[in-house]
Amino acid sequence: MAEAHQAVAFQFTITPEGIDLQLSYQALNQIYLSGVRSWKKRISRMRNRVIKGVYPASPSSWLFVVIAILATMYTRSDPSMGLIAKIQQQLPLSLHLSLSAQGQTMLSALVFSTLLWLSLILTLRFCLKLLLSYHQWMFEQHGRVSTTTKVWVTLLRLLSGRKPLLYSYQTSLPHLPVPPIKDTLSRYLESVRPLLTGPEFERMTELANQFECSLGNRLQRYLKLKALWATNYVSDWWEEYIYLRSRGPIMVNSNYYGMDFLFVTPTPVQAARAGNTITALLLYRRKVNREELKPSRVPGTVIPLCAAQCERMFNTTRTPGEETDVLQHWQDSEFVAVYHRGRYFRLWVYRAGRLLCPREIEYQIQRILEDPSPPQPGEEKLGALTAGDRIPWSRIRKQYFSTGVNKRSLDAIERAAFFVTLDDEEQGMKGDDPVRNLDRYAKSLLHGKCYDRWFDKSFSIVIYKNGKNGLNAEHSWADAPTVAHLWEYTLATDAFQLGYTEDGHCKGDVDRTLPHPQRLVWDVPAEVQVQVSSSLEVAQTLADDVDCHVFPFRDFGKGRIKKLRISPDAFIQLSLQLAYYRDRGGFCLTYEASMTRLFREGRTETVRSCSNESAAFVKALEGGEVAEQCRRLFRLAAEKHQNLYRLAMTGDGIDRHLFCLYVVSKYLGVDSSFLKEVLSEPWRLSTSQTPVQQMELFDLKNHPEFISLGGGFGPVADDGYGVSYIIVGEDMINFHVSSKHSCSETLLCLRKAGNIVHPGHGLFTLLPLPVKYLKCYVNVVSLHPASSTPCLTHTPPHPHPASPTPRLTHTPPHPHPASPTPCLIHTPPHPHPASSTPCLIHTLPHPHPASPTPCLIHTLPHPHPASSTPRLIHTPPHPHCASPTPCLTHTLPHPHPASSTPRLIHTPPHPHRASATASATFI
Repeated sequence: MAEAHQAVAFQFTITPEGIDLQLSYQALNQIYLSGVRSWKKRISRMRNRVIKGVYPASPSSWLFVVIAILATMYTRSDPSMGLIAKIQQQLPLSLHLSLSAQGQTMLSALVFSTLLWLSLILTLRFCLKLLLSYHQWMFEQHGRVSTTTKVWVTLLRLLSGRKPLLYSYQTSLPHLPVPPIKDTLSRYLESVRPLLTGPEFERMTELANQFECSLGNRLQRYLKLKALWATNYVSDWWEEYIYLRSRGPIMVNSNYYGMDFLFVTPTPVQAARAGNTITALLLYRRKVNREELKPSRVPGTVIPLCAAQCERMFNTTRTPGEETDVLQHWQDSEFVAVYHRGRYFRLWVYRAGRLLCPREIEYQIQRILEDPSPPQPGEEKLGALTAGDRIPWSRIRKQYFSTGVNKRSLDAIERAAFFVTLDDEEQGMKGDDPVRNLDRYAKSLLHGKCYDRWFDKSFSIVIYKNGKNGLNAEHSWADAPTVAHLWEYTLATDAFQLGYTEDGHCKGDVDRTLPHPQRLVWDVPAEVQVQVSSSLEVAQTLADDVDCHVFPFRDFGKGRIKKLRISPDAFIQLSLQLAYYRDRGGFCLTYEASMTRLFREGRTETVRSCSNESAAFVKALEGGEVAEQCRRLFRLAAEKHQNLYRLAMTGDGIDRHLFCLYVVSKYLGVDSSFLKEVLSEPWRLSTSQTPVQQMELFDLKNHPEFISLGGGFGPVADDGYGVSYIIVGEDMINFHVSSKHSCSETLLCLRKAGNIVHPGHGLFTLLPLPVKYLKCYVNVVSLHPASSTPCLTHTPPHPHPASPTPRLTHTPPHPHPASPTPCLIHTPPHPHPASSTPCLIHTLPHPHPASPTPCLIHTLPHPHPASSTPRLIHTPPHPHCASPTPCLTHTLPHPHPASSTPRLIHTPPHPHRASATASATFI
């Protein structure tokens, strides 16, 4: 092959006349330039080690200390208090003989200055570590910052004022503390109270008490010993036992996906999109290697987060083993692996030490797309080995891929910077059925065809035929926020910095002497092909069982929620609890991922979102409790959720501590019935928020169409849901929901309103409703805090601010057209059937059909107090325009502006789309 010959620097042949040496000067030049690039990277790493090693000081501060010491000595003062003289006495005899007395003094002063400088660095680093160990700021109410926190913020800004590198804060981050076992058990019992009956809770309490008094304290001592010795007492065990020791397929069960823009595809040219995407990813890798990325921080603060997960982002693969997998990472890689139509290629992205421009990478990708060669025998579906069970893949790899041509080709994939799939399908929202198109798009990224991704790579990029892209990431090396940061940068760089020409191609010039991408060669025997078919069957069964649904929720976003002084995350989690309760008629153990990256090498902690407070709120709402009581419970539930999230972030979570106690018990060879039961509880509702970390890159004000869909993952439990959501900008929330077809409980749902069974997809169908429901409900809390009457749908300001009565909405047609009584909106039974007070929300037939008194909506005081006749809602145009009686329900300007009677809203059978007034139907 031509590229193989070009890679040879020299050739020689032995002839009778001697040795004929043929040098390839072009190849030697390539080797020289690649070596220069490698040495530049080594020097850059050494420089960065020095800079981050002395942080929060700077290398130049050493010179300042030396000059200060020498200047003080020049004034005949001794700033060392005799230490310089003692250092001079300890100098080697050779220096005493070769240096003058003044030279010895200068050398001693330099040594003292350096020691003083290092001492100051350690002191500053210790102070910074103490400051970063303070977490009370997180528990203070918004707008009520204590004096201690203000002083803390000031000191933190002073110590971290110099521009830090990506890893500058690593040695200053505190270690994850081990919480008291008593506190953990107490919080655990509180978290399972809404899920257990009285006898079950008493039994669990007894088990917890027995564990604390017997085995628990012994395990806790071992765990504290590990916390003193290790950087993080959780992360290494979490990575090994949760991820690497799993013997089932990592496809769907562990890997997750990220999507492209929702409304925009920057170019329809597949090769061009691949060129820009690959270039953007490599530019990000360059920033990581040079540590030029800004350290991640808690949003809106100067508090840094651990960046350790960035170290294994590129040039990393997960290799299978009999008992446990291993993560392998290489320092550098100058190529990527590409899959197209059953064939594997090695694509070099550097030439002569220079990164190829996007147009050149597009040119190389187009060569792959136009390559007519067929797959080799057994090559097409080889990737299915990474999608099936781990033990068969480990055995096949050891037996058939550890030597020869197979090892060289496998090394090319595993040592690549990342993996690229050029897919022949078209994906995205556009088409006749955008809802189903998004679902297919999600499933394609989650598992594809089960053989056209390399699921062991740290991440794989998928470029579709119509220019859409996405990624699939392996989970063991990092969590979603780290990959999301990479993907945000990639999308923004692709669309706004690199850009495309008018005809959709990448910008730049092409060097047409570039060698062709290298086809990887395989020798796949029949035994391997049999195992490939077996792994593909396992993976295909799993993929067919997964159901995915993606829906952008655009009725409102975090902007509206935050105006109501509610945490957007708490709001969504309460919506999920309400949706699940309506779906299943009960509650379940709920997992929400929280990060512990405030600590060194921190990863995640679990927030148990189903709490006593959230359960009480949902039950009150569904049980028809009075509005004031529901409002109070809603506030309590949201505050409780926020507190649980803060505890998880600051190291006081429940599940990681119990998990580590369980691992210690296994090492000691002792069993705990309590820990076994806790660790075996299924997470039927697994949720995760993917925060947007670099919103400034997208400029949604000028380019609102460049909205990312976020990403998702498969369900954790066979009879549960996986829910991922991303809050984009101020007015949008994207949801990704997954479940399994094999579970009948997640296939159909029962809507509690009216006891009507609707075919659909369980939580998929129910979720948008509770989100709207709670938004409408929270409006009550914000707009009418003193009122006990629920506000059904109020968006614009009330036309009569002085009125204590909310504006109501009427939606369905009246069930009794002949009746003069308006039909109001109502879901649960009237809380007070015997009450004479009108029920403001009612849809079904009047609760008192025999009563001559209609169920009224009464707004302002009756203009005729002496009249005993109530004022009803009137919809059609007033039949008597000359009548002095005001027309009470119209949407256009009031026909009688001088009238003191308010205008009410009537919207049969559905509220008008063009109206600024939101629809508020309680189902």
